[in-house]
Amino acid sequence: MLRPKSLRQRLAIFVLFPVAVLLIGMGFAGFIYARNSLLAQWKEAAILKLQRASHSVDMRLDRTKKWIRVLDEAGASQDPGLVYSWVEDQLKKSEGVSRVDLTWINKEAEPSGAPDNLDIMNQMRARMGQMRGMMENEERQQMMTMMKRLHRTKIAEITPPRYDSPVENKTVSLISLLIDKSGRTIGQFEVVLRFDSLIADIIDSGWWQSNKAFLVDDDGNILAGTVPQERKTLADNNDPVELKTLSALKAEPFGTIRGPGHPPVEVSGFYRLQEAPWSLVMIAPGDKILAPIVKFRFYYFLCGTAFVVLVLLLIRFVTGRTVSSIKEISRAAERIAGGDFGKPLPVKSRDEVGELTRSFNTMMLQLEERMRIKQALDVAKEVQQNLLPLEMPQVAGLDIAGRSIYCDQTGGDFYDFLKIRRQQADRVGIAVGDVSGHGVPAALLMATIRAFIKSKITPHDSIAESIACVNRLLTQDTRDTGEFVTLFYAEISPAEKVLRWVRAGHDPALLYDPGPDTFKELWGDGIALGIDPNGKYQENIVRKISSGQILVIGTDGIWEARNQTGEMFGRERLKDLIRKNAAHTSDRISASIIDAIKAFQGSVKQEDDITLLVTKFLG
Repeated sequence: MLRPKSLRQRLAIFVLFPVAVLLIGMGFAGFIYARNSLLAQWKEAAILKLQRASHSVDMRLDRTKKWIRVLDEAGASQDPGLVYSWVEDQLKKSEGVSRVDLTWINKEAEPSGAPDNLDIMNQMRARMGQMRGMMENEERQQMMTMMKRLHRTKIAEITPPRYDSPVENKTVSLISLLIDKSGRTIGQFEVVLRFDSLIADIIDSGWWQSNKAFLVDDDGNILAGTVPQERKTLADNNDPVELKTLSALKAEPFGTIRGPGHPPVEVSGFYRLQEAPWSLVMIAPGDKILAPIVKFRFYYFLCGTAFVVLVLLLIRFVTGRTVSSIKEISRAAERIAGGDFGKPLPVKSRDEVGELTRSFNTMMLQLEERMRIKQALDVAKEVQQNLLPLEMPQVAGLDIAGRSIYCDQTGGDFYDFLKIRRQQADRVGIAVGDVSGHGVPAALLMATIRAFIKSKITPHDSIAESIACVNRLLTQDTRDTGEFVTLFYAEISPAEKVLRWVRAGHDPALLYDPGPDTFKELWGDGIALGIDPNGKYQENIVRKISSGQILVIGTDGIWEARNQTGEMFGRERLKDLIRKNAAHTSDRISASIIDAIKAFQGSVKQEDDITLLVTKFLG
């Protein structure tokens, strides 16, 4: 498979190559079409030329045959001897006639004293002019004998022209047999034509002089030709075109033959005469016939090659600037990946590359801004993480463990611990909150609520009053934003074994007693903080906390976690995990719960912050 490594290679392969193939295909198709058209035109022209030449020979032969047919009608005339003499004179005056002979074959049929050859007839005809005056009886008697003989004869047929090659001056003979009334052959009438006169028009034609041409009989014997060397038979040199032509002219009256090769080496045409058993054959070189298309093919491929080279140069020139701009963008991207944003790239064109450069500059500026924001978020995350307790409080009689997992870089969940001395007893305050939303706004509100809790929960007020004061302060900041915070605040006195709490819109905490294996949900009246400045909150209390009991405070990100099918983790799974790990430390219990949630979610992205605080009473 072709895998171009550069834009130039891609353009050359996927643009130039198809164009070149298309040009070659079009050129080949055009060459074939033009070649066939030229060959078809040559065929028509060749057949027409041969037809005209054949017609010239046929006309010369037919003119002679017409005079012979006139002789056939002499027997029915009143003066057949006079008709014969006139026909003989006309034939001898005809162009190309070298001899006219009348020969009697049946001597017994002649009257006594009758002349038996043409010489006597010639003598008789010479004396015809004197017969009007004083004709001797003997001469009159001879004339009467000839007239009687012609009266009882007729011409049976005119044989096809016979080529007399042994004769020094090549001739063609037309022989007509004379038969009497009983059907016996009593003589023959022969007209001898000069062969060169018969084919004079053919020899004078341009195609006979410029091409290889032959006049052949049905057996392929060459009667005349333009080839200098002496040849007797067509195809005696085993030429493939002549072999095909000889085979074709025996089966068809006319046609053309294409030789091997592209273009063909030779092309031939042939045409059969009507008045003689001969055929005219013309053979022309293929490159001469197809000279225009061969020339066109040369210039087409020359121009096509020049066109491809020009396109390559254009691609190199055009893509050179494009590739240079793209490489500059690539180098700038590498610098940005290393943290060096540098200056915006110069826009050098108004095309797509220029638009790409402008978009890259915009992206670079926005990316730089986002990098600053990310750095700020990292700082905010670090600050927020520092706001959470760095270590769990060490309180006698309590085992406390907590953790928060944010779905974004920063979050709105939080937990914190306070040490308070009320009524001569030390207490540990535990706060778990969940700010609406995620990200930076929630983190800022989380920092605010944490500060309010630390400043307003004092030993002088009840926890309900302290939470109400925090609510009034927070509402002033969130009144127009619609943001709020749910809070679960608990105070534990290990010495008194007492648990007090306030629930401000938060999900109830779970208090598990492993002895009877019971769960108690710690409810209580109170709305979320930041909604109503006049909100009222209720302090709740559980006395006689026993050793082994476990207090679990969490946010809704725990039981609302979902898996790939959309099923929620649920509070029942949470209770089962608390029950199974009740004998372990708080840290072990919290770790087991977090691991179970991650396994339940699988590849599903965490959608909410998760905060979990576990407190185990040790007694």
